[in-house]
Amino acid sequence: IGGIVLISHAWKVLYEAAKKQVLATSGLYAYLRHPQYLGFILIIIGFLLQWPTIITLLMAPILILRYLLLARREDQEMKKLYKDSFKFYQQNTPGFFPSWQKIIKRVKLNS
Repeated sequence: IGGIVLISHAWKVLYEAAKKQVLATSGLYAYLRHPQYLGFILIIIGFLLQWPTIITLLMAPILILRYLLLARREDQEMKKLYKDSFKFYQQNTPGFFPSWQKIIKRVKLNS
């Protein structure tokens, strides 16, 4: 369920950014660069835990690795497209695991 929520929330931000042809850096993208891929990985892990068959045991690591490689390739494409702005974003925003310091800082600012 968490994976589905991540994907749906991230999709809205990504869709709006694509319409404007800008780098997606708001919403979940303010905390991590690949929230949709993280969502898919969480879904894969959920299926693996819910239904651990030989097929899911074999496919889960392959699919997870594929999403990690896809994220790496996407980062390279974004560097070419958005140059320095993406490099800054990449240096300040983790790929898959959000920075708790950044989350706490934002919560304090909104309080």
